[in-house]
Amino acid sequence: MTRRSRTSRHDTVVRLGVILESEVADPADDPELAAQLGADLTADYPGLTWEVGVIREELGDSSDDSLDLLELARDRLLDKDWDLVVGVSREPLRQGTHTLTSQVSPVHAAGVVSLDLAEAELSRTLQRTVAAILGLTPGEQPPSAAQLRAAVRSAHQLASDIEDRGPERRARFAGRVLSGNTRLILGTIRAHQPWLLAASLSRSMSAALATGALTLITTDLWLLAAEYNLAQLTLLGTVAVLAVTIALVVGANLWERPRRHAEREQVAVFNIATVASVLIGVVVLYLALFLAALAGSLLLVDADVFSEVTGDPAHPVHYLKLAWFVGGLATIGSALGAGLEDDDDVRAALFTRATAARTG
Repeated sequence: MTRRSRTSRHDTVVRLGVILESEVADPADDPELAAQLGADLTADYPGLTWEVGVIREELGDSSDDSLDLLELARDRLLDKDWDLVVGVSREPLRQGTHTLTSQVSPVHAAGVVSLDLAEAELSRTLQRTVAAILGLTPGEQPPSAAQLRAAVRSAHQLASDIEDRGPERRARFAGRVLSGNTRLILGTIRAHQPWLLAASLSRSMSAALATGALTLITTDLWLLAAEYNLAQLTLLGTVAVLAVTIALVVGANLWERPRRHAEREQVAVFNIATVASVLIGVVVLYLALFLAALAGSLLLVDADVFSEVTGDPAHPVHYLKLAWFVGGLATIGSALGAGLEDDDDVRAALFTRATAARTG
């Protein structure tokens, strides 16, 4: 048995929560908005029936940025047992020095939007935000058939619960969640664009590049790199990737814990997608540092000097080993930078996609 009935005779029922601040529109129009939005979304996404619930409450105060509002919306989603949630603010959204029209977090199935900056009526703005949560890029052109099918699958999995078997081991439960939400997790990881994670974290990149530069010009480390075998280099790479992954997940408090039994599945999906996304981002960082180290070694490490220091002829394999060694140490060095990153910067880089307000 699931914790609630999710399907009608033909369609999957998706529950969307809309949080309106008190200044947004007329409260008397809320039932009409819910009915119209539900009908529009049902027409937009074949095979799904949308139930829209509208509540009115303050998303936060003037000091809260868009990430704070997203977290508040996410909390309300869990409280109300919704599948997706959109918070609507009258004021522009802020993230640091940036002014945003909207910001969504696909992994949280949550979004926030500024009605003040949106260029459409409320119902249309909500439709666009839902599309962004489901991985569609709102634009002038309608989504392709493949994109629409992917969005429908994402919504279907958000609305479908795995069987509740009561108390069971965490590993077993996580395995069932993974097998039952594979498409959703893969879609979430793709929406995260984890390959861009390292470029968004300036402190981690600075620490990595500084470590790599120092390693590349330290001749004692040339000796180590030359002596390392494949197993040792593989172990170095594994330790480097895991060190930075753990530093980011723990340091930025990315691991979420369920507050109630009913939240276990959503939180498990979130944690699996989060760890996978960070892991992919760190692997991409390692490969980028490896390529940079390889280019640096070919340009800066003289073959005759290398042979004199190591006692071996400078062979292309030695340059590859040196570059892998340098890349590994540089990646480990980036763990120090990861500890210096602001938590909000890490979360914004990994989880959210924002639409900046137009200027001019």
